Amino acid sequence: MPLPSRISLLTLCLALAGCSPPTLPQAEVQLPGAWQGPTRAFSEADRPARQWWQSFNSPELDNLVQRALHNSHDLAAATARIRQARARAAIANAPLLPAVELGVDASRQRLLKGEGYNDLDATSSQRTSTAFDTQLSASYEIDFWGGLRASRDNALHALQASRFDRQTVQLSLLSDIANTYLQGLALAEQLRIAQLNLDNARGILRLVQARQRAGSATRLELAQQRSLVAAQARQIPLLAQRVQDARITLATLLGDPVQQLPTSRQPFANVAWPTFDSGLPSDLLTRRPDIAAAEARLAAANANVQVARAAMLPKVTLGATLGSGARTFAQTLESPYYTLTSGLLAPIFDNGRLRASRDLAEAEQAELLEQYRSSILAGLSDVEKALNALDGVDRQRHWQDEEVRQAQLAFDLAEQRYGAGAETVLTVLETQRTLYTAQDQQATLRLARLQASVALYKALGGGWEVGGDAP
Repeated sequence: MPLPSRISLLTLCLALAGCSPPTLPQAEVQLPGAWQGPTRAFSEADRPARQWWQSFNSPELDNLVQRALHNSHDLAAATARIRQARARAAIANAPLLPAVELGVDASRQRLLKGEGYNDLDATSSQRTSTAFDTQLSASYEIDFWGGLRASRDNALHALQASRFDRQTVQLSLLSDIANTYLQGLALAEQLRIAQLNLDNARGILRLVQARQRAGSATRLELAQQRSLVAAQARQIPLLAQRVQDARITLATLLGDPVQQLPTSRQPFANVAWPTFDSGLPSDLLTRRPDIAAAEARLAAANANVQVARAAMLPKVTLGATLGSGARTFAQTLESPYYTLTSGLLAPIFDNGRLRASRDLAEAEQAELLEQYRSSILAGLSDVEKALNALDGVDRQRHWQDEEVRQAQLAFDLAEQRYGAGAETVLTVLETQRTLYTAQDQQATLRLARLQASVALYKALGGGWEVGGDAP
């Protein structure tokens, strides 16, 4: 083989090697073998279900979720972004096949003065000319360096990321709905407790008034009980306002005005305690859509690096045209011809634009790699926090229940003793406040337990897995 041919072959091989697809970077995040927070043994039956909200045994919540899935503007916007990404993928895939076009032209020319132009003579009958031309043309860029395929891969990975993004939006939306709904139930329960305590305080007030009229209670005792009644009464409109605020927030999440939201009839105490297994930390990579989306974006950026590298190398194009022309329309196909073309376009000088584009693509890839690593760590953190919250609340529940029982007993005894004249009103006042605080805290603790369950469902991906259903 002559030396120049060997050099050309070597140059081509080096160019092909230099444009080989870049290897997808690895996350290199050390995953723990188990969660630090308390967990139960793994059971496939306890794995979070896709319809995880049904674990709360609340038909109202089930209906709200279905309304949100149909009406949510955020979900509709995420679905529209999927359609956009699908269209971009189709656009990026188009250059991998030849482009074929059909053209039909007709022209009429008339010489106004003189002679000789296009064999026309303005002084004779040959002053006009008519032409008809038909062409079928095809063009194709040979993807030597894989830039076109990489552009398609970039768009496909972006499409995949948009699907994962929609699942992330849906998971966040349903978690917000569950949290807001549960908060509304807890506030309604606290409102009920406040009303019961107000009734108790008014009952004690009537007793103090009777004793004051009989001369066995002082005006000070009467004023103290009236102050407590006023304080309890003030809580009623405050809690009612917070209940309505929760309804307004919930309606917004559903994509409806609050007027269309029915009043809840679900007793807070009837909401079930969900139980499920948290699995292993390694499961999180395939169970959280936000982590899957970050990985897909990293793959898209990796393909974009290949696109930028290929743009620095020559482009080879091929073209073919089959056509026919005549001076009359009836003779258009009687004079066929064909044309074959090829072209080579190589960048020579662009003042560093292509090199900067490659550097930009590589820097974006590095950024998305760090974001992918960060999303994994954030996912691990979310699960650990939710497990810690569940454990902390569960360890408080027994003592909180005991606190309520003893506070109720103390109030009943103080009320009886005061009625018998064996206790002062100060003791009754203190036991009333203690009972109300304990009952209110019990509802707050129950809400914290339920919302910690929602947080764990969300942290674990809500039963979603890579390869699941996607629009």
